[in-house]
Amino acid sequence: MVQVCLNGSRCAADGVSVPLSPQDLARSAADAVTAGATSVHVHPKTPCGHDSLSPRVLAPALEAIRARVSVPVGVTTGAWAEPDPAARLARVRSWTVLPDFASVNWHEPGAEAVAEQLLGRGVGVEAGIWSGTDGAARFTASPLGPRVLRVLAEVTDPDPASAEASARALLAGLGEAFGRPVLLHGEEGGTWPVLRLAGRLGLATRIGLEDTLFLPDGRRAVSNAELVAEGLARYGSVQRSS
Repeated sequence: MVQVCLNGSRCAADGVSVPLSPQDLARSAADAVTAGATSVHVHPKTPCGHDSLSPRVLAPALEAIRARVSVPVGVTTGAWAEPDPAARLARVRSWTVLPDFASVNWHEPGAEAVAEQLLGRGVGVEAGIWSGTDGAARFTASPLGPRVLRVLAEVTDPDPASAEASARALLAGLGEAFGRPVLLHGEEGGTWPVLRLAGRLGLATRIGLEDTLFLPDGRRAVSNAELVAEGLARYGSVQRSS
C-alpha cells in the first residue's frame, strides 16, 4: 500500500504545486491515484490556507476528491488545527460528511477521546505515533489499540543519515502494535530513506508533498503524482531485491 499525502500543513508559500482548494486537491488526488496511490490523506484548508476541522471546510474537500477517485480518503485531526481538546472533539462530532479514515496523533491531549468518537461514527482510525514522543507508550497501553485501522508510524527525524535508525527505534517501541497493520513514513530529508526501509520490511508507506517537496536526486517535485511514481519505483525495487 502506498498512500499519497497531498498537502499537510504546507501553504501557498511552499509553491504552486501544493494543492490547497477543494478543486486542486481533487485534481492532485486523481493524478496521484492514476500514478498508483491506493489511498489519500489530506488536510482540508480554509480559504486563507489554514488547516481546519470545520465541517464547512471538510465537506467540500471530501466531496470534490471523492468525485474524482474511488480509493479511501482520510483527513487529519491534528491539534494544530484545533488546539483545545474539547473543541476538537466537538468538531469531529459535527462533521456532516465523514472521511473513510482519520489520523489521530496519540501523543496529543485528548487523542483517545477523538479516536473513540471517530470509531463510534464508523470512521477508521490511523493511530499516528510520532518518533520522539511518548505516543508509542501511550498507544501500546490503550484499550483502543486493537480497534484502530492501522498504525501510522511517523518518523520526525529529518536527517537522511539517521532517519532509518530513528524508524527502527520507533518500530521497536511499538512492538507488535496489537497486530494492526503499520504504515511507516518519514518526512523532509528522512522521507526517502524511511520509504526504502518500509519496502524492505514489507510495510505500507506514504509519499507526497506533505512529507517532502523534493525527489531523491534533490530536484523539486512538480506534483504529488511525480512523487508517487518515484516512490512506487523505489519502494517496489527494494521489495523485489529483498
